[in-house]
Amino acid sequence: MLVTEGDSLHAEQRARVLIDQQLRAAGWHVCDLAQIDLIHHPNCAVREVIMKRGSGRVDYLIYGDRRIIGVIEAKPEGTTLSGVEWQSAMYANGLSAQQQLQAVTVEDRLPFVFEASGSETHFTNGYDPQPRARKIFNFPKPETLARVIRESKTSPHAPTWRAKTHQMPALNEVPLRPAQITAIKSVERSLAEQRFDRSLVQMATGAGKTFTAVTECYRLLKFGGFNRVLFLVDRNNLGDQTLREFRDYTTPDDGRKFTELYNVDKLTSAGMVGSSKVVISTIQRVYSVLRGRAVPDEDDPDVDNAVPERPVEVSYCGDLPPEAFDLVIVDECHRSIYGVWRGVLEYFDSHIVGLTATPTKQTFGFFKQNLVSEYTYAESVADRVNVDFDVYRIKTQITAQGSNVEAGTIVPVRDKKTRRERYEALDDDLDYTPGQLDRAVTSTSQIRLVLETFRDRLYTEIFPGRSSVPKTLIFAKDDNHAEEIVTAVRQVFGKGNDFAAKITYNARDPKDLLAKFRNSPTLRVAVTVDMIATGTDVKPLECVFFMRDVRSATYFEQMKGRGARTISDPDFQAVTPDATSKDRFVIVDAVGVTEHDYIDAVPLDREKSVSLKQLLGKAAALTITENETATLASRLARLDQQLTAGERTELETVAGMPLTTLVRSLVDAVDVDHQAEAHEIARQSNPEVTFDEALRELVINAIAPLAGNPDLRQRILAIRASHDLVIDEISVDVLLDAGGVIDTDKARHVVASWREYINTHKDEITALQVMYDHGGSGKVTYAELRELAEQIRRPPYNWTPDIIWNAYLAIDVETNQGKVVKSDRHTATDLVALIRYTLGVDDVLQPYADSVASRYANWLAQQEQAGVLFTHRQRWWLDRIADTIAQAARMSVDDLDVAPFTERGGADAVFDELGPDAENLIAELNTELTA
Repeated sequence: MLVTEGDSLHAEQRARVLIDQQLRAAGWHVCDLAQIDLIHHPNCAVREVIMKRGSGRVDYLIYGDRRIIGVIEAKPEGTTLSGVEWQSAMYANGLSAQQQLQAVTVEDRLPFVFEASGSETHFTNGYDPQPRARKIFNFPKPETLARVIRESKTSPHAPTWRAKTHQMPALNEVPLRPAQITAIKSVERSLAEQRFDRSLVQMATGAGKTFTAVTECYRLLKFGGFNRVLFLVDRNNLGDQTLREFRDYTTPDDGRKFTELYNVDKLTSAGMVGSSKVVISTIQRVYSVLRGRAVPDEDDPDVDNAVPERPVEVSYCGDLPPEAFDLVIVDECHRSIYGVWRGVLEYFDSHIVGLTATPTKQTFGFFKQNLVSEYTYAESVADRVNVDFDVYRIKTQITAQGSNVEAGTIVPVRDKKTRRERYEALDDDLDYTPGQLDRAVTSTSQIRLVLETFRDRLYTEIFPGRSSVPKTLIFAKDDNHAEEIVTAVRQVFGKGNDFAAKITYNARDPKDLLAKFRNSPTLRVAVTVDMIATGTDVKPLECVFFMRDVRSATYFEQMKGRGARTISDPDFQAVTPDATSKDRFVIVDAVGVTEHDYIDAVPLDREKSVSLKQLLGKAAALTITENETATLASRLARLDQQLTAGERTELETVAGMPLTTLVRSLVDAVDVDHQAEAHEIARQSNPEVTFDEALRELVINAIAPLAGNPDLRQRILAIRASHDLVIDEISVDVLLDAGGVIDTDKARHVVASWREYINTHKDEITALQVMYDHGGSGKVTYAELRELAEQIRRPPYNWTPDIIWNAYLAIDVETNQGKVVKSDRHTATDLVALIRYTLGVDDVLQPYADSVASRYANWLAQQEQAGVLFTHRQRWWLDRIADTIAQAARMSVDDLDVAPFTERGGADAVFDELGPDAENLIAELNTELTA
């Protein structure tokens, strides 16, 4: 349809109505030239003003404090505004001689230039070092532009923060860690370059993100020309912790506290204090203020945890205008706030800095891939910033399978809201799943068994040699679940109210309880839902206990990070007297959270059965593997936490470098990004080099300081021996204790019954029939194995692969044959290993996945000997095909259309990468890896 001139004018007139409204909302007086009154309205936008000859008529001429300071070019809604910048620039340069007498100019040009359509506004500030149009939510207030003009007079060479950040003074690095120094310098570089209006800092939990941010705020407020900072926290209770960080911060050049120089306030029901230089808030509270709603001064989960169903829309707020903040810092910015809350962030005309330990794809997208600094958890362990962790898994039948209660049983029923209990007889059988546990049904036996197992194994397996309960944080599903756990903890440990407490939003005075949990030797166990899940600092914490599942990898990382903090030995011993130093923490997993594919719960210490002496020996012989390199890094990092000042100096002298530098090089060698970078560098000199070859060279270079220094290896072992108050012989007690729990007579009965079961049902159950008929080498499907697993799970056997495996293990331990490999986790595919071992096909019982991995390594070696070399990208497909076979017993082409293969294009892509023989390769791997 043709657009007539009349239509165009009509659309532009509609846009001008909207522009007038936006100007008035910001405090400008809008009038025609005939009604101009600069005496009573010194800040005004005058419509349709003729400029000098040849420059035409400007849509709006802006007066600030009675002087001409800018222009607005108005266009109809839908106009792409960058295309009309030439027109507004012509007006900015088009002052008549008479107008120049009453104008503020920068190099003979008006400083403030706008293009607007009513729905979109672009702004160019002529005082910036390289003036560039940027999108803003609304026109600035007159006083905002007046402040810029004043700054131009006091600092003519750097009137705006975009100019001042080019001239930042040197950073005082003394109170900072290397990762903090890198983050601050990288943010300031990003601010100066202004390629993006957002900067993302990835920093491991516990590495000092908040201290880094406070340091940056101080520098930008004092030297960078920033007027005000908005500091967004994940939850309102974390605002108090952040406020303490600002109050405790001693400025490095002035010596006074931060809050003695700049006002720091939380956003309250009164809104923002005009004198505030730093405002702390949750994004939900900011949104409430923008909508003109009062916010409570105290914690309110209904406000601070609110998640709208759809993305929020914001309107202009004169009390909190877009230019209110020059910088917005988003702490814990991993959360998916950018989908529903991004309208609030993009309302402000400010640079946004995100801080997180666990960025998601959505986080990277919002920050325009501008990751300015990266510091991983493994690197923080290497630098003694954090401690490594172990995982202790507790499994129960009800947790894994649910349970049932027969009809007619009289059971207590509790109202979730009032917590009133009544007794009822069940009308029908109650069958509940693990997912319903502690939501629809609470099993007191399950809670008690998990806690009793934790209690009984605490001083023998989890913290050998200790005698008091370490500081333990338990995550519950909801407030009712937390209540049940607190009661059970007190009963199981035989302790009083001061031993365990619930710290949730519904608890009485949760802040006081949290302080006691940090500092009191008496309060040993805290049970929470979400309140202490992220950001909250409890340095003496040694056990992070999951009695609830987590479906978010980033949220799990934050929860895991609660135990990562380091603490000085005196402070640690003040609250945990029987401990010496904190060199690790333990994730106690009672629900299988660490077994999800999307959860990274692999510590650096990956090969626990290999001693430090063996690791150093392998390093010397240059035979150490990637996982062993990671383990060596963990062991040395743990030792570094225990060293005295004299011992550290001694090792540094022998090594010729700090131990942290050595550990960091080991960590870098097992980091996927460093590995990819090393491969790419190697390919520049030798295009044929494989990824594994580059990785091998990276590992050898990392261990070279150890491999080439026998004295260093000996000193490490000698110093380690002097610190070994709890030695490895204690692990024998664990094995004997495990043997005592599993009656060997009962284990023999299980094994005998299993043999009889195979013989009896070999013609009835498909998996047994296929393997029995082929002497244990038959090819079975995962569905057939699941069918077998379901059959043996039913009464009267009630078997799982774990039960049968552990029966064999108990007999093996008693006879000391060493033929059964211990494994903490078994899947249906391990039934293949059990059947083959039972039938005598295999001499050793090892997890099916281990067998597949071994055969896969042999197959790759055979391919290489035959002259077949795979690229790094081809290995990605082959590795995941092997993983699928390990998990599902075999693989078909149809499996290429599900994760993880769909991440790289699925079936279509595999033929591009592996060529037309891709299907034959899958068939060959199915044959070779399951032989």
